[in-house]
Amino acid sequence: MVQKITLAPSRDIPFNKLVLSQSNVRRIKAGLSIEQLAEDIARRGLLQGLSVRAVTDENGAETGMFEIPAGGRRYRALELLVKQKRLAKTAPVPCVVREGGIPEEDSLAENIQRAPLHPLDQFRAFLALKEKGQSEEEIAAAFFVSVNVVKQRLKLASVSPKLLDVYAEDGMTLEQLMGFTVSGDHQRQEEVFERLQHSYDKAPYVVRRMLTEGSVRAADKRAQFIGIDAYVAVGGTVMRDLFQGDDGGWLQDVALIDRLVAEKLKTESEAIAAEGWKWIEVAPDFPYGHTFGLRQLRGEPVALTAEEEAARDALQAEFDRLSEEYDSAEELPEAVDERFSELETALATFEDRPVAFDPAEIVRAGAFVSIAQDGTLRIERGYVRPEDEQPVEEPVADPAEVERAVAADVEGQEAVTTEAEEMVPAPEEDEGLAPISDRLMSELTAHRTLGLRQTLGEHPDVAFLAALHALALKVFYHYGSDSCLELELKSVAFGTQAPGFNDSAAAEAIRVRHDSWAKRLPKESADLWDTLRGWDVDSRSELFAHVVSLSVNAVHESWNRRPRALAHADRLARAVDLNMAAMGWTPTVDNFLGRVTKARILQAVAEAKGQRSADRIEHLKKGDMATEAETLLADTGWLPEPLRTDWPQHTSEPAQTEAAPTSESAVEETAIGEEAPLADTDKSDEAPNSVAAE
Repeated sequence: MVQKITLAPSRDIPFNKLVLSQSNVRRIKAGLSIEQLAEDIARRGLLQGLSVRAVTDENGAETGMFEIPAGGRRYRALELLVKQKRLAKTAPVPCVVREGGIPEEDSLAENIQRAPLHPLDQFRAFLALKEKGQSEEEIAAAFFVSVNVVKQRLKLASVSPKLLDVYAEDGMTLEQLMGFTVSGDHQRQEEVFERLQHSYDKAPYVVRRMLTEGSVRAADKRAQFIGIDAYVAVGGTVMRDLFQGDDGGWLQDVALIDRLVAEKLKTESEAIAAEGWKWIEVAPDFPYGHTFGLRQLRGEPVALTAEEEAARDALQAEFDRLSEEYDSAEELPEAVDERFSELETALATFEDRPVAFDPAEIVRAGAFVSIAQDGTLRIERGYVRPEDEQPVEEPVADPAEVERAVAADVEGQEAVTTEAEEMVPAPEEDEGLAPISDRLMSELTAHRTLGLRQTLGEHPDVAFLAALHALALKVFYHYGSDSCLELELKSVAFGTQAPGFNDSAAAEAIRVRHDSWAKRLPKESADLWDTLRGWDVDSRSELFAHVVSLSVNAVHESWNRRPRALAHADRLARAVDLNMAAMGWTPTVDNFLGRVTKARILQAVAEAKGQRSADRIEHLKKGDMATEAETLLADTGWLPEPLRTDWPQHTSEPAQTEAAPTSESAVEETAIGEEAPLADTDKSDEAPNSVAAE
């Protein structure tokens, strides 16, 4: 016969008859704070009683007091409520009175034997509360978590039921489940999950990348230009990642984005056209070099009004006062530092003045309207096409002078009918000085040209100035006739350009540098020589370097073989220590990996990450391999051979030996786990006011 067990009796014991026991095995604080637990008891009452034992005297007789080996945190929470006079000292507390055994065993068993709530059960419980009318704020307050944590739990509960079942059966990690929350489309989630089964890398970032294929990042300049709110207002949808920084998410309706961009650009361009320009070209992006061959008008900065001058002077006075006051301070107070930043920003607005153009020039010039890299409107005003240039008016010659010039030309032709014929002196005239014939003028100026060449060759400083003057004329004024030096400067027009080429770091740096020089140069080309002559040597050298740099052509063209020129480009790259990786170029599917063979992709990964990493993606199809390689090569500084400054150094052997055994996917999952608030799920899932809180 099986012996029946007897459960320990339960009874209500006045709070003032309870004391803490030294037998409680919990020594380290974990879970909810005492204050939070007290608030939960005040809101819901004591959901679970205490485990107590009677306190006996030296003779083994009960003293009427009871000690608590398991439930100490609940006791302290009740004690706090008593101190706050929210609970009576004699309030009855539900207790289970234990007899026999070891008190420490009671405490240990109560804490160890608890089965923690599965995260999915908590997600679904939060969802049930939400469906029953509780707001996210109310749920957060009730369970002492942030509103963002509640949103994360609810987002996880909204994943496809099929995937939740897989997660419940340990078919995927919590971090992978987080990745699926990026999209709310259950069918899309399930499709990606099926694709994931055939991929070697199932890291969360792979899930996110697959779900966001074909979308536009909120950080994209088109999205920044139209504004996320405007996009959403007309029905656009945004995918968000609540578990990682996503720069605002991903915009899914690309066609809608393109339409909104076109409409806003059209509206903005109409305002620019109202200024009177002959033509306006509008596009989200123009190719690099779209202004080459066009002359740019030089406008005059609009003068400050009296009110603006007063405001600028006041800001400058405050800036000077603060600078003097904190000149000797080792570290600025935070408020003062912020004020300095505000003043610098405000003063900068007075320096960057709008430019006014001559109305007579506006009617034959145009403007380009596009989107800058940061999503702001980019307006490039005042460009004149060659066909719109005014013809150069030749001075009207005196008819008598024309007749004499023709006669002199005929005379000159007759004089050279034979090489042996001697030069015929000009006849004496009684009418005063006659003009010098063209033939004689050519001979005399030929002598002068030789003299200039010989003398200029002995004055390298003047020669440098003359070359700079001639080249700057062609770059900034397009007036080659203003210099006697026959120097050519060609700016290569890039044919095929990758997307975003005009917004690259190098293109932007050149644009800024060019504009800064243009502002320093005089408006009229006739004044350029005197301006350059007045500059110091360093300024001339810097301008010379900029002007000469615009003539570099290291583009490989199949129809234009230039092996010696390209070899010189290599020497030039070494001379300036060119580093394309430092300039922001990284290999992507679009700019390299998706346009080469699988063998080249594997070679790139092996060079940058080691042969083991290359072997891990060798079985993939071309598209998937390129995508995985883009992730592996990110931030490695790897460059394809045509972009390397010193080819032999990179082609003789891989840039890096075999990678460490730690897998990239494991590293990625660890990083995501650290960032995600759910990393402490076991702690935050503990039900407050329960055995787990002991």
